[in-house]
Amino acid sequence: MNDTKIDFLYLNEEDMIKAGVKEMGRCVEAMEEMFKLLKVGDYRMGGANGNSHGVMVTFPEKSTFDNMPLDGPDRRFMAMPAYLGGKFDMAGMKWYGSNAENRKKGLPRSILMLILNDKDTGAPVAYMSANVLSAYRTGAVPGVGVKYFAREDSKAVGIIGPGVMSRTAFAATMAVRPGIETVKIKGRSSKSINSFVKYLNEEYPQLKDIHVVDTEEEAVRGCDIVHIATSSATTDIYEYPYIKEEWIKKGAVLCCPAAARFDDDFILNRARTVTDNIKLYEAWEEEMDFPAYATIPIPAVHCMDLIAEKKMSRDNIDDLGDILMKKIPVHRKKDEIVIYSVGGMPVEDIAWGTIVYKNAVERGIGTKLNLWDVPNMA
Repeated sequence: MNDTKIDFLYLNEEDMIKAGVKEMGRCVEAMEEMFKLLKVGDYRMGGANGNSHGVMVTFPEKSTFDNMPLDGPDRRFMAMPAYLGGKFDMAGMKWYGSNAENRKKGLPRSILMLILNDKDTGAPVAYMSANVLSAYRTGAVPGVGVKYFAREDSKAVGIIGPGVMSRTAFAATMAVRPGIETVKIKGRSSKSINSFVKYLNEEYPQLKDIHVVDTEEEAVRGCDIVHIATSSATTDIYEYPYIKEEWIKKGAVLCCPAAARFDDDFILNRARTVTDNIKLYEAWEEEMDFPAYATIPIPAVHCMDLIAEKKMSRDNIDDLGDILMKKIPVHRKKDEIVIYSVGGMPVEDIAWGTIVYKNAVERGIGTKLNLWDVPNMA
């Protein structure tokens, strides 16, 4: 007789922390392994192309229905499904609602949950709080880039946009380049800047210098690593943070998980563009109206637009997975400047979520919930 009983593990945010979701060093390792699986093709994401970032529900500017939400900053729902093979061998989906107005209620802009599913039956394995998980996997992906592209003796980091993304990206940076001594911070509000400075002082007392600066130029000059993670309104690319080539230190790596803009001449002729997964950007180019960069403000999306305009060749873009698999060199030339685009993918959530889930099982953390003993409608 078949055992039809299905239980799954519920992990709230405190459970996730106890299960090691903030173990950044291990998270960077998990992302590195995930990138290798992407390169050999042992994964699937949404859409007919198998590489979609996810499916988004947005709202109209006006509605005849009083109850319907209206468009606003970061006002959306999103489903991000994926399967990841290898040692993870897990399917699942991150689901979230987002609204910038949440901050007035003391809530994060986005509230995220991750469900993990058995790859064969589809039965739930775990249902977990995913805000911290998502933040750490988001920071760990730049961490992989820093591990490979940044100078071994890197000393200075520039932060443009001192929010959650930059906080975890910096944690990943310290995990792979512990010799960092100086941090320069460019932010928009004193609240976000002061919060970031407090975080640095509490978590990294070994830092020698923390400077708050007024311009992007000051944040970039002299830095070995720059994290650019501001929230910018889309449609007008000239509102994106602009980084001039002459500000950038030779050999620097610029991590771009959000809006950033560089001169086309620099992108086409001197910078090295690296993507976390080139197929994700090709999928965006396929799914979005041209120019896709007006909707998705990440630099590699602009490169896809340049390719569509026949101004740039696909061969001018390197994929991180090819570097990890030793198909192409870590560095193509001395003192190259790397613009590393980070798009964010549900396979990242599956990778880190699976590890944290297994930790929770081993440590007896979480609450077991029952779906059914015998399904009523089998």
